[in-house]
Amino acid sequence: MSEKEILRPVAMRIYDTATQEIKDFAPNKVVKLYTCGITPYDSAHLGHAATYITYDVLQRHLRDKGYETRCVRNITDVDDDLLAKARQLEVNYLDLAALEIAKFQRDMKALGLLPCYGEPRATSAIHDILGFIAMVLEAGYAYTAGGSVYFDVSSFERFGQIAHLPREEMLQLAKERGGYPDDPYKEDPLDFVLWQPSLDDEPSWDSLWGAGRPGWHIECSALALRELGESIDIHGGGTDLIFPHHECETAQSESVTKKPFAKHWMHVAMLRYEGEKMSKSLGNLVFVSDLLKEHSAAAVRVALLSKHYRDSIEWSSGMTELAEQRLDLWKKSSFGKKLDPDNTGAFAKRIRECLDEDLDVPSALEVMDEAAEAGQNVSEAAALLGVDISR
Repeated sequence: MSEKEILRPVAMRIYDTATQEIKDFAPNKVVKLYTCGITPYDSAHLGHAATYITYDVLQRHLRDKGYETRCVRNITDVDDDLLAKARQLEVNYLDLAALEIAKFQRDMKALGLLPCYGEPRATSAIHDILGFIAMVLEAGYAYTAGGSVYFDVSSFERFGQIAHLPREEMLQLAKERGGYPDDPYKEDPLDFVLWQPSLDDEPSWDSLWGAGRPGWHIECSALALRELGESIDIHGGGTDLIFPHHECETAQSESVTKKPFAKHWMHVAMLRYEGEKMSKSLGNLVFVSDLLKEHSAAAVRVALLSKHYRDSIEWSSGMTELAEQRLDLWKKSSFGKKLDPDNTGAFAKRIRECLDEDLDVPSALEVMDEAAEAGQNVSEAAALLGVDISR
C-alpha cells in the first residue's frame, strides 16, 4: 500500500445527501472531489460562486489538515442550452463556450479560488463517453430506440438512492430539468438518454448507434471515471443537481463499475433573490462580474460565506455592505500588528473546530469577529477561509 493510500483518522464531519445525516468523513491521504461545473452559455452568477467557494473552503481546510486534494470541475460544452443559445446568437457553439469559459475563470480567480486539479470539457471525452455507453449496454442496463440509447431505470434497483423522492416528484423534476419524460421512445418516462441523434445544425459524432451527441448525465460519469477513477470521495454541486443529474450519474456509473460512485454527497443550497430561486430559467441572476465592479472580491466571498452552505440564502445588496464592514474590522485589528502566536493559535483552533463540524463557516466568521474586536491580528486565520485582508 502506497503512502497516498494510507487511511487517515476522521478528517471532519459532513452532511451526506444520500444518507441524510452528518457523518464522519475519513478519506485517504489523497482526497478526490468532483463538483459539476458550468454550461458555458452565460456569465458566472452568484449561484455558481456560492457552490465553488464552498468547495474551495473545503479544499483549503483539508489541505490545512495535511491532505492532498484533487478537485475536478467539468465544463459541459455540448448541451441543449448551450446549443440553443449559440443558435440564437448565430455563432459557433464552441466559440460561445470559449468566451464564457474565459469570463468564468476570470471571475473565479478574482474570488480567490484555488486552481482545479482538472477542468475537463465534455467534448474532450467523446471517445470515453462512447466506450462508457457500450459498457452500460453490454451490462444490460440500457436499450436503443429511435436512434437514441436510453438507460433503463427499472434495471437498477437502487435508482432514487440519492434524492429519496417519490416517483411523481421525480417525473416533475425531470420535466423541469431537461429529462423529457414525454419522449415516446422511452420504455419508462424516467429513463434517461445516454446518446441521441443531433439536429442538422448541431455537432455530431459517429457511433455504433448512429451519428449524434451525448446526453447530459453520461458526460460527468465518463469524465469522473477518466480523471479520478471508479470512486470519488466527495461529489457535489448545487441542490438543483441532486435530481435528475446526480441520481442518473450514480445509476449509470455503478451499473458499470459495481462500486460506489461517490462515498459522500455534498450539496450547496440554492440562492434566492426577490423571493425566487436564482436561476437562468427565471432570469433573476446576479452576476459576479457586476458585483465586482462595486465591491471587493473579498467582500463578495465573505458575503457568500456568511450563511451555512446548506441554508438557502436570500440575496440582497446589504450582504456585501455588511461583509465590507466585517472586512474593515478585520483589517483594522490586523494592520501593523505582529501575530501573537498564543492568541492566534487559540482562535485558529476554534475556527478549525467550526470547519470540522459540517463546514460551519458562519460560526468561524463569528470567531474571527470576536478576535478582531479583541484587537488580535486575524490575517492568518482569514487565510484559512481563503480571504486575503492584506489588500
